[in-house]
Amino acid sequence: MAVMAALLPAVPLQQRAGTTYYVDSRAGSDNASGTSATAPWKSLDKVNAADLKPGDAISFKRGSSFDGELKLSAKGTAARPIVAQAYGKGPLAKITGECVLVDGSHWRISGLRATGCRWAGFEVAGDGNVLSEVQADKNIAGVWVTPSGTHNTIRDSKLTGNNRMSVDDDTPDNDSGAFGVLLNGDDNLVTGNTITGSYASSHDYSTDGAAVEVFNGDRNLVLHNIARNNETFTELGAQKGRTATGNVFAFNVVTSTRKRGSFLVTRGSGHVVGPVLGTIAVQNSVSLPARDTIGWSCGDGCGPSILKLRNNVISVGGQAGYEDGKGADEAGSVYQARSFKFKLGPRSVKADPRFVSTSDLHLRSGSPAIGRGVSLSPDWYGGAKSSLSKALPSTPDAGAYQH
Repeated sequence: MAVMAALLPAVPLQQRAGTTYYVDSRAGSDNASGTSATAPWKSLDKVNAADLKPGDAISFKRGSSFDGELKLSAKGTAARPIVAQAYGKGPLAKITGECVLVDGSHWRISGLRATGCRWAGFEVAGDGNVLSEVQADKNIAGVWVTPSGTHNTIRDSKLTGNNRMSVDDDTPDNDSGAFGVLLNGDDNLVTGNTITGSYASSHDYSTDGAAVEVFNGDRNLVLHNIARNNETFTELGAQKGRTATGNVFAFNVVTSTRKRGSFLVTRGSGHVVGPVLGTIAVQNSVSLPARDTIGWSCGDGCGPSILKLRNNVISVGGQAGYEDGKGADEAGSVYQARSFKFKLGPRSVKADPRFVSTSDLHLRSGSPAIGRGVSLSPDWYGGAKSSLSKALPSTPDAGAYQH
């Protein structure tokens, strides 16, 4: 899958061979050259007006604070991306207000914090961009990949307490917000992130929010993320005439101490934002011990073309899963719950998975998840199996961790 190209390591400075500009909100001056740490620029306006070329870099002084918009519109190349990065010591440079808009291409962005932004901390509208080791908090969306955003990567970042609603009114069934990552674009990769606290009060739903929400986005890969105390790990939908097809969720670890929550919610053709086709959830570990919880929900015309599940370990205090219609295509998993509204598939069992704890989802000796999984081809991982941290055995354990 082309999105996996975004997993390439950072391009060395000698390959970029461009100009590095420096920005310091406290000691800088927009009358300075900006080309050295001793003569940095001061404002985002100066950065936005710069004529950046492939191979250039913008270095933001740690401890700086900016109110406004950082607009990254220049176009790098795969061989010579444009870099936004941190320098110095102290906390990451902080941006509030409109925050960070990435509508250029082939940027490598790291070492920035976007907090209390009008809508999204990082709005990614271009292609081939990589966000790594960024932070986003107190936004409606930590990272928003817009409909035009394709082949981007969000990795190794902390998206914390993005707990504000964009819509929260008395019109039925329209509330929206509190997203760690919102994917409206196609072929993006979300991996290695820690996503917590995507959870807000909602007029329609009591509470709402998602670690990773997919709406009208196709073929996105969501791999190896840690999600804690979010309302939902992922919810999928599509406007009529649009799709959210072929999204893959693998090796994610989902825990919560909240009173309600869910792992995955998707829909068939009978729902106003369905059908969502071809969703795959494989090798995920989930612990949601509260009573008002559900592992997965596939309603309004569920069927194998809507949802496929393999080799998951799901322990919830409520309902393990729900299906209607022809039901989901499910196998190789361990479920612990008060109730079940679906038919177990081959090699799936109802049993205590023997997690180390409700927050540490490694498997203890004797777990029924050990050797429980079924062998899967790379297609089950969106073609990404070769990029996973270690090869799976021919008979893998169920869940995100191999014993």
